[in-house]
Amino acid sequence: MIDLPVVRGRLIQARALNDLTWLRVGGPADYLFQPADTEDLQSFLRDLPAEVPVFPMGVGSNLIVRDGGLRAVVIRLGRGFNGISVEGNTVIAGAAALDAHVARKAADAGVDLTFLRTIPGSVGGAVRMNAGCYGSYTADVLRKATIVTRQGKIEDLTPEDLNFRYRQTDMPEGAVLISATFEGRMGDSEELHARMTAQLQKRDETQPTKDRSAGSTFRNPAGFSSTGREDDVHDLKAWKVIDNAGMRGATRGGAQMSPKHSNFMINTGDATAADLEGLGEDVRKKVYETSGITLEWEIMRVGEPLKE
Repeated sequence: MIDLPVVRGRLIQARALNDLTWLRVGGPADYLFQPADTEDLQSFLRDLPAEVPVFPMGVGSNLIVRDGGLRAVVIRLGRGFNGISVEGNTVIAGAAALDAHVARKAADAGVDLTFLRTIPGSVGGAVRMNAGCYGSYTADVLRKATIVTRQGKIEDLTPEDLNFRYRQTDMPEGAVLISATFEGRMGDSEELHARMTAQLQKRDETQPTKDRSAGSTFRNPAGFSSTGREDDVHDLKAWKVIDNAGMRGATRGGAQMSPKHSNFMINTGDATAADLEGLGEDVRKKVYETSGITLEWEIMRVGEPLKE
């Protein structure tokens, strides 16, 4: 039995995670902790036995939790960590703030963070994964990320500390990101909102936004520099090699590669995490057989498979 610290927030044992992910799959975490505030999070991490792993979780938009669940304390930030403030061209957002809300509030003040509008998820995930679209990336606008370390200390990380790459950063082990500071270009508020409306329309026309998905399943196999910026010399896209392999619409159990966008995996209603991950591996195998290209997962997969 783990001797857990006393908290002021919510600490729940054996909490199922399926309703906390966009794909609606996943077994239970040993514990789910929702801190009341930063001080609550600090004391919890400081006093938690060092051998107990922690897993920071956002809104689960880019995540498969395996059916056997997570042998860890899952930390999920909520109220108290979702504030957004704007001063000049500087935007400070809590890690639990939704990317779309940050983009809209920034645009209200004439600050261009419009690329965040169509990115599903929260600020914490956007920083950790160097989220981006339309040629813009989190690395372009981030000036500071504030974390609570596994030892319970508050620290600020620079972009150099994070070492941004395509869909990757270097985050200290066990650290929980609590806020991010961005700087965007100034622009006309109405024009920024109009741009976001157009982006949303384009997204809805080309992506299965009405289905249960987790965004792009695989990283584009080539054409990105080490800083995470698209390289115009290459235009190889994951959806294209999946199409060429004949895997658009492929299924396994309740999982399907979307007929609308073949790099989106969807839960058609009764998929398990094993169905989804297995389908992804089927796609990777077929793509390699037909093109020699090894697709890399963009969706994070965590936890243990269900024991027989």
